[in-house]
Amino acid sequence: MAGEKEIRNKIRSVQNMQKITSAMEKVAASKIRKAQAQMEASRPYAERIRRVISHLSEAHPDARHPFMEKREIRRVGFIVISTDRGLCGGLNANLFRKVIGDLAQWRDKDVEVDMVLVGAKAVQFFKRMGGSVLGTATHLGDQPSVNDLIGAITIMLNAYEEGKIDRLYLLHNVFVSAMSQKPVAATILPVSEIAEHEEEMQEHWDYIYEPEAGELLEEFLSRYIESQVYRGAVENFACEMAAKMVAMKSATDNAGEIISKLQLDYNKARQAAITQEISEIVGGAAAVSE
Repeated sequence: MAGEKEIRNKIRSVQNMQKITSAMEKVAASKIRKAQAQMEASRPYAERIRRVISHLSEAHPDARHPFMEKREIRRVGFIVISTDRGLCGGLNANLFRKVIGDLAQWRDKDVEVDMVLVGAKAVQFFKRMGGSVLGTATHLGDQPSVNDLIGAITIMLNAYEEGKIDRLYLLHNVFVSAMSQKPVAATILPVSEIAEHEEEMQEHWDYIYEPEAGELLEEFLSRYIESQVYRGAVENFACEMAAKMVAMKSATDNAGEIISKLQLDYNKARQAAITQEISEIVGGAAAVSE
């Protein structure tokens, strides 16, 4: 058994770590409300523009755009959104497992994958794992901005327009609840794929377009892609704060259990030392009396 001094040092060390994890839990808890509000504010616009795009493509099939064309799939693109920081449990690990699984499925079909990585953790992971990475975007902060994502988005849009990729997916974590987040892969391009999967389509088309629908598509489609990636970024940040809060609470609780066990070991060591001292005193007194 370790000595009293060594155990005291361990207890002090774990207590210091417990203070840090407790503080991080409180910071994440304070940020999660703001992150949720930001996430919820981004949803209506992203969902509505998705609906408008699907309506436009259905109502005006003659208005074509490269982003609406179905092609034979020879190469696909992934926009992967991870966190910039760690200490958020298995959030990034689950996402990367999903990405690797999807990569394997496409490669089994002899389809190569190009990636744009958003978040320092994704950059670090795929730097080790390898893969075709066309661009990166990191350090988005607590309030991701569309301007921070434009470069990464443009790389993929240009690749799609030039025919270098034939389908584009967005992979990120979705906020289910404070206790649950899950990785998803959503089709971004071609837009015709989105229209096919819309569950609620209007039977009567009463939009009035100015200018013509075909001219609007160019601008709408770019805004649509930006809104979907931005929504993914803010939702992933909300997931990060929720996962971090849970992970730090678990770490704080575990530290408390370790401290209790070390305290018990310390009491046993101290009791053993006192017993040893008493034995030595009794033994010395017996030797003197003889």
